[in-house]
Amino acid sequence: MKLIVANWKMNPETLVKAKKLFNRVKSLNAVICPPFVYLSLFDYKFLGAQDVFFESGAHTGEISVSMLKDLTVKYVIVGHSERRALGETDKMIEMKVNTCLKAGLKVILCVGEKKGEDPGKVVLRQLRGFNSKRIIIAYEPVWAIGTGNSCSKEKANKVLKIIRKKFNNKVLYGGSVNSKIVKNYSSFDGLLVGGASLDAKEFIKLVKNA
Repeated sequence: MKLIVANWKMNPETLVKAKKLFNRVKSLNAVICPPFVYLSLFDYKFLGAQDVFFESGAHTGEISVSMLKDLTVKYVIVGHSERRALGETDKMIEMKVNTCLKAGLKVILCVGEKKGEDPGKVVLRQLRGFNSKRIIIAYEPVWAIGTGNSCSKEKANKVLKIIRKKFNNKVLYGGSVNSKIVKNYSSFDGLLVGGASLDAKEFIKLVKNA
């Protein structure tokens, strides 16, 4: 069975809309990663968080692994390009991954290149030092996220092959994926879905097609 992960990012903007969306898609058994403020409201066995901090204590605005576990969170997205763009370093990502693994949480580690970069080199650099089988690798070319320009089947499979040579982990594809093109990524173990996961009808169709 394919692993489908819904990254809602900073959406929906109201609790009413969030509950409505959740109630329509909760039967799909996809991993749902809502904003932190909604986590405590959803009783769901495949609940995920969009980020985490690598320490506990006096860190204003951050969320610890113990807090996430209290909310029955099972998965955590780490290293998303939107977090990296805010200054998150490879070292910070490594600490977050290790903290999650130590706490027994499943990590969805995002990797991917910017436009013009060599995808193989970037991805292998971002994965350097990680060897736990509990890490789920999400290949998301940065240039494809939120642009509507998904990676071609040929390019995606080329990067997948590079990852497979080094790692035996589950690998997801993400980056402007929708229900019409999911078959392009059938070689992957699943999908990390952003914008399409906010439209219940589209997301249901995407999961069925995958």
